[in-house]
Amino acid sequence: MRKELTEYGYIEAINSILSLAPTVATGTKKEYEKLLGRMPHFRDLIDALISLGEPGILFLEAFSSYTTMVLNAHKEGKKLCFSTFCQSPVIFHAMGIVPQVLEILTVCGTLVRKSAMGELMDVCIETGFTETSCSSQRGSLGAFLAGIAEKPDFVCINTPGICDTNANSFSFAAAHFNIPFYQLNYPPTLTDERSRTYHRADFKNMIAFLEEQTGNKLDVNRLRELMLEMRKQDELICEIQDMQRLIPSPVPGIYNLFIYAIRFTLAGLPQCTRLLEAMVKKAKENAKAGKPGNASGVENKRCLFIYIDHYAANLPLFNFLDGLGITHLGGILDRFYQDDAFYSQGQGYKTETETLDAMIDSLAMQNSRLPMVKQIRGPYDSPEMWLEEVTKLAKELSADLTIYSGTPGCRNTWGMVKLIVSDLEKMGLPTHVIASDAFDDRVESWEATRHRLEEFFELRGLASP
Repeated sequence: MRKELTEYGYIEAINSILSLAPTVATGTKKEYEKLLGRMPHFRDLIDALISLGEPGILFLEAFSSYTTMVLNAHKEGKKLCFSTFCQSPVIFHAMGIVPQVLEILTVCGTLVRKSAMGELMDVCIETGFTETSCSSQRGSLGAFLAGIAEKPDFVCINTPGICDTNANSFSFAAAHFNIPFYQLNYPPTLTDERSRTYHRADFKNMIAFLEEQTGNKLDVNRLRELMLEMRKQDELICEIQDMQRLIPSPVPGIYNLFIYAIRFTLAGLPQCTRLLEAMVKKAKENAKAGKPGNASGVENKRCLFIYIDHYAANLPLFNFLDGLGITHLGGILDRFYQDDAFYSQGQGYKTETETLDAMIDSLAMQNSRLPMVKQIRGPYDSPEMWLEEVTKLAKELSADLTIYSGTPGCRNTWGMVKLIVSDLEKMGLPTHVIASDAFDDRVESWEATRHRLEEFFELRGLASP
């Protein structure tokens, strides 16, 4: 790895960008344009976020608060914990633990550190980890292995068995750093009493593990406070996603990323609520005026992503779709299956706070329905799995097309993607498979990915580049 990449801490570099970015909007137009010119690798990203007004600025502030929490954890006497996107952070916040969510920290790096992420991923390989694993963990994990990020005190993850490369990343990290490791499990079904009993016992064991690592008992009142706040956040998310069914959709496509980025890191905290409230307010204003959320001001087609987004430097995907008047309707990462979600249809969870057992049950139910855990823990065409969800969402959201984006390490989905594409095409949904790595542009550059998308849109009569 190049020496210059080790000169600054990985989290410190990301935090400085996120913390300073909101201040860019406080100057004059001339000052704003001058400052943008000094952002070589993430100018368009910052400009797109600032142009969203209050929601964009609140997102930057909220996310910088998360990276600040990670930086200051040990200084404030808190424990650091490796965790994953498919694990609710609420239990960690209730116990004074700061979760280092590897996938989110990788995305942060890909957005603002042009070309550096590949070298960090290679550090994992040089250390002994497999190169065929998911790049969503390897990016930020490489920073920890290289010693440019503060290592965690322990690892605690949820149901990663749905993705072997996810599970292996965290078990490798625990073995390499010689730190304690706890992994929640999952039964094959979601809604029967046997599953609830299993989840409850597993979650209680996890709490005992966290208490042992921190030396502190779970603060039940603090947990209740966070879960009540999360209930508000769930209502706001459901309201935003309900508005996506309107034609045109008044919800900016990048709001989908906002939803899952803060849900995976800041669920239950007030900065998450403030951002969601601002998003609801703006979407309602657009809906009242009959305006689409697209920056272009037009909605030509509506696109449902059936897996994850593409995270090239500067986040060009959203600007690209906006420019073509294609509405991004979200993907697998922003479907949490709240009981009030329009797509849950009896499979959702409720947030109950009356007793500790009720809260544990609620969190266990939530974890078992998080992205990937819910949809791809079995055959793609089984009841309540991937195909059923995509079909339901495409119909409810009036999607005109679907797109698959993932990584070569997503073996569960890559093993099924041709089958689901065939089924969707038979239903009349043009479907494109992005053959790149969502986190590693060495597999295929964004320019090549964009060209293939343009070709798909043109050949299928969906948009003219």
